[in-house]
Amino acid sequence: MNHLIAPSILAADFANLQRDLEMINKSDADWVHVDIMDGMFVPNISFGFPVVSATKKHATKSLDVHLMIVEPDRYLKAFKDAGADGITVHYEACQHLHRTVQAIKELGCRAGVALNPHTPVTLLQDIIADLDLVLIMSVNPGFGGQKFIDNTYKKLHDLKALSRDKNPNLFIEVDGGVDQHNIQKLVDAGANALVAGSSVFSSADPSAAISHLKYPEKLLQS
Repeated sequence: MNHLIAPSILAADFANLQRDLEMINKSDADWVHVDIMDGMFVPNISFGFPVVSATKKHATKSLDVHLMIVEPDRYLKAFKDAGADGITVHYEACQHLHRTVQAIKELGCRAGVALNPHTPVTLLQDIIADLDLVLIMSVNPGFGGQKFIDNTYKKLHDLKALSRDKNPNLFIEVDGGVDQHNIQKLVDAGANALVAGSSVFSSADPSAAISHLKYPEKLLQS
């Protein structure tokens, strides 16, 4: 499986969101990553349903919605209705994770579970077969631009090993500090979906930055 790139609009220019989405549409990106924060599960607030709906209106690529919120079950249908194609909830925020995952699937969305840096991959062994995606947080959730946590590589190896027999088609996603310097190492460790925010939108040429993440071997050859 070729790895997927999901630019995070949390790092986009909100005053020019349509422009940035049109750039993503024309780029080598595969998904649009949408980070939802409630100021409770994480110490920050991002945006809600109106922005997701507006994003869906202008995006031609799949919306990868990441819920960093408490009690996500209350809002699953609302995010589906707003345009989510995939919904990822946090292991740490769900008391009844299996039920939440099944509810996401019943809505017709990809069902994902995110793990914070301190949460071991082994906790997913009884549910991994039911998942479409596992998101490994390589920074502490809540803010963009943080330093990448090196233990992420071990977690990716562990997750790849866990999924090999039970769910070989699993999307293994990484979010936080992804850039052209570590993209190849992350893919080699098992990641096949990479979220990139600051490394894309702080670039002088965001579309080229996406291409470098999608095809890192070309950057090495140049």
